[in-house]
Order: sequence, then structure tokens, then C-alpha cells
Amino acid sequence: MKKFLLILTATTVLCSCHDIDEWDNDARGNFDALWNILDAHYCFFEQKGIDWDDVNRRYSAKISASMTSEELFLVCSDMLAELRDGHVNLTSAMNTSYYRQWWSDYPQNFNLRNIEENYLHFNYRSMNACIFDFLTENVGYLRVASFSSPIGEGNLDNILHYLSSAKGLIIDVRDNGGGDVTVVETLCRRFIFSHTLVGYISHKTGPGHSDFSVPRAIYFDPAAEGRLMWSKPVVVLTNRGSFSATNSFVSVMKCLPHVTVIGDRTGGGSGMPYSSELPNGWGVRFSACPMLNADGESTEEGIDPSEGFKIDISAADAAAGRDTILDSAIKFLTSK
Repeated sequence: MKKFLLILTATTVLCSCHDIDEWDNDARGNFDALWNILDAHYCFFEQKGIDWDDVNRRYSAKISASMTSEELFLVCSDMLAELRDGHVNLTSAMNTSYYRQWWSDYPQNFNLRNIEENYLHFNYRSMNACIFDFLTENVGYLRVASFSSPIGEGNLDNILHYLSSAKGLIIDVRDNGGGDVTVVETLCRRFIFSHTLVGYISHKTGPGHSDFSVPRAIYFDPAAEGRLMWSKPVVVLTNRGSFSATNSFVSVMKCLPHVTVIGDRTGGGSGMPYSSELPNGWGVRFSACPMLNADGESTEEGIDPSEGFKIDISAADAAAGRDTILDSAIKFLTSK
């Protein structure tokens, strides 16, 4: 999420004149440090209805001077799970905590082997984290597995040129766990034709749970002159595994007039991450700057498909080697 590094840095500088709390390097001190760091900087307490003081009372009672580091880690991990946030991690030499229920309680709705075998027939092109080629009835297919590695402008020119004769394009970001929002912007700019409002971002202005700046508008511009653009219909395929930067990608694409989102609700994860450290050296990473869509609405809990296009993969289709979501996208594009 490099694009907003300056904002987070500026926030840190503005807060640097405040007294810095210090905690002892023991079980109680590390627990208190963790709770207080989140209390001052985490950004979704009010939106999620979390009583952080009550969480403190319940988990503080489990801390003892005689507990091992592993026992302390488990208590702290369980406390962080109360935030219900896949962006929240506690990292030590023994383990990294991770909240999985944002996706584990939902159907996966994606099988890459099925697509490669039954739709692309193991004959497709690949470039970085992308695979692409034509599906039946002259529909273009672009699978973006991750936004963690760059997609070069030249790569996008080659992909769009190769698929340029297609009547429509499917962009499949199911199970894409995110990455760098600058990569998201690079891809989105190929589908934007004017200076476009795509969302807002706020940052913490104080330690209170509601202390945020006025949301600052984020605009994307079209790709540079001479780059290949795509103005034909687009379908974006989503599931709960579409998280973090991918959530941002879906948020931007959904507001474009020639784009339809088909599949399941995304996994969310709209907060820009912030990192800190406990006295014992454990690292903690969590959401600190809320991001909103172009309508000023939070997408932390996920983004719904376009109206009328929430679709799961049926058991019968899965058994027959069919992808109900992908088939729906093909049918939609070929009926236009």
C-alpha cells in the first residue's frame, strides 16, 4: 500500500510531540502495550461496535506473571481476534496470529484447476501474476492472482492488444488476497476515461476512537496517452477471498459504467495498515486509516456484487467441472 505512505508518515510526525508511553517488558507490560497501541490507532472500533474497554477487562484477567511467552501470545492473539479483521496480525519468532473467519465461514467459489482444464484447456498465456486468453464465444479472460507484484504498462498493453477482438472482458480476482494499491491503480486506469473520483481516505488525528480527519478524496486518471484502453463491457468476478487491495480494486471498478461485478461479496479489508512493536520485540500490524468508496461508504466488511448478480457455484456444476460464476459472466457478456 505504498501510495499512501506519505499520509501515514505525516500522521506519525504530527503525533510525535505527544508523550510516548513506556511499558515493562513482562507479560503485563506487553499486554498493556498491545491494548493501548490498538486503542489509540485502530480505526474500526465504532463501525464494528467493539467495546475495547470490555475486551481489556476480559483478557487482562488472563495475564499472570508466571505465564510463558507462548501463553501470552495465545491470549493476545485471541484478544486481537475480537476485532474480526484480516489485517490484524501479531508476529513473533514462534508464530503469527491471523484472523481467518472473514473468509473461512464462506464458500470458496473458485477452482483454478477447473478453469485451466475445462475453460482454457491448459492453453493460455501468462505474465507475472496474470493468466489470460479467450474463452468460448469470443470472451476475453484475465485472471489476476495477486496485486503484490507489479503489472507493467507494457504488460498491460500486450494483454489488452491480444484480447482486443473479444466482445467483452472477464477479470477474475477471486482468491486474490491483495497487495499494493499502486498496482491496483495501474490496472484500473486502463478502464477509466476521465479524472474520476474513486474513493476517500481518513487518518487518525488523536487517540479517541472517533478522532479522524475529514475524508480526503482520491482520484484516478486514465492511463498515459498512447496506452491501450478498454471501453467494451467488463465483468469482475469476486468471492470472499478478494481482500485488501483487491477489495479496493473491486470498489473502483464497480463505480465504472461499463463494469458489472458477479460472484460473492468480497472479503473486505479496507483499512490502510499501520505497524508497531511491543517491548519484547513482537510486531503488530493493524488497520489505521479507513478508506471509503466513491459514495463515501465504508467497504471494510466487503463489497456486494452488482444488483442481481450474487451467484455461488452450485454443487452440481462443481461436480461436472463447471464454474457457475464464470458461466454467468460469459452468458451476460454474450447476451449484450
